[in-house]
Amino acid sequence: MAGISSRDLHFHYQHFKTENEKKFMRQLLLIWMLTVFADVYGATSADSLRHVGWTFMAGPAWQIAMDEYEQKWLHGKRAFSIGGEINYSALPNDSDAFAQDYGYPTLSVGVKLSLNNGVTMRRVADEAWGKAQMVDYDSHLGDILSVYGAFARPLLRSGRWRIDYVLRAGIGYGPHKYNTHNNIDNELIGSRFTIYMGGGVVASWLFADEWSIKAGLLYGHHSNGALNRPNKGENHVGPMVGLSYTPYERELRKHVPADTQPFHKYWYGNVRLGFGGKTLLEDWHLTQFGTEPGAPRYRTDKFCLYAAYSAQMDLMYRYARRWASGIGVDVFYGTYYKRVRALDEAAGNNASHSPWSVGIAARHEAYYHRLSVDMAVGLYLFRQMGYNAKEIEKPYYERIGLFYTFPKINHIKLGCSVKAHLTKADYTELIVSVPFKIGR
Repeated sequence: MAGISSRDLHFHYQHFKTENEKKFMRQLLLIWMLTVFADVYGATSADSLRHVGWTFMAGPAWQIAMDEYEQKWLHGKRAFSIGGEINYSALPNDSDAFAQDYGYPTLSVGVKLSLNNGVTMRRVADEAWGKAQMVDYDSHLGDILSVYGAFARPLLRSGRWRIDYVLRAGIGYGPHKYNTHNNIDNELIGSRFTIYMGGGVVASWLFADEWSIKAGLLYGHHSNGALNRPNKGENHVGPMVGLSYTPYERELRKHVPADTQPFHKYWYGNVRLGFGGKTLLEDWHLTQFGTEPGAPRYRTDKFCLYAAYSAQMDLMYRYARRWASGIGVDVFYGTYYKRVRALDEAAGNNASHSPWSVGIAARHEAYYHRLSVDMAVGLYLFRQMGYNAKEIEKPYYERIGLFYTFPKINHIKLGCSVKAHLTKADYTELIVSVPFKIGR
């Protein structure tokens, strides 16, 4: 991309106080995560120990190359993980309607150490890499420590067998991130702190009254939600085996299912305002492939963090205690559009630019007490965010977020959400949601 020098780029980075902005975003995300975890597990101190157990688990995993681009430089793919969880199971005699609706699920706080020494990356000579030069060593993903909350819902209980689907969300820490000194081809992870999401299916066999053997297939994902670059994200899948102390299983096996407590269906609306941040894929491409070796910004690991704003209006129908579905209109405002326009003009790319994007989305929300998971798939009605967006982005987008409801403050929700294009993160944001009932 001609017309913008490395000196101009360096000034541009210094003009935006990115380190302070990134630190602020990380602090907000951490406070939000601690609030959610404290509420979910704070109740265990008031309950009998018959609700509480633990699990130790381990298993191999393999990195997944998500596209042809990643397949070119991701070589070693084998990893291994070990971890443990403290489990809290809802029980029939002293649980509420939510637990009954979900078949008495298990909530967990877990720690997982991913040993990734076998995951290696190296670019080879390829015209597609532009001015990027090949190095004489392998880059490594490095080990990642993850702390997460998990939700396991039973799909089947039969005799001594139980099969659950499992959802996980938390944060990861990996010190061996991308750098230009000895890890220059690690495009998977560009920051030490990452967002962790995972899930899978796990089967349990109760071989004694309070002990279970577990086996399953789990998927995991670490990325920084476009808050830094690189952000290809690491994706792994693999089997797991574990040993669990499950004092609650005896009581669950004796339980005779009862009729579900009635739920009154209703319509409601949502007004949501979001504030987030993102780094630009365009800046990453320029510094990786369009900057001369030896220049100050050649394959740099420092990028400007831009503010991103959103507003949403939803119409939802809560047809079950657990679920609500509906449709909404999304409006996005990106402060980075001028930077994208400057890069397109310098490269001679003919494209339109506007800070505004508008979309319409189908939305689904799953509830468990004060927590809810919000998922949406949207279609852009208007978007003019330059050449890269036109060529690479899809005409649709996805959003997934975790929300916490404050019932004493008019049921206002605070959540963290990631917007993506075909699973590739666009930006991460914090959202305040104000729900209101429609009709009686």
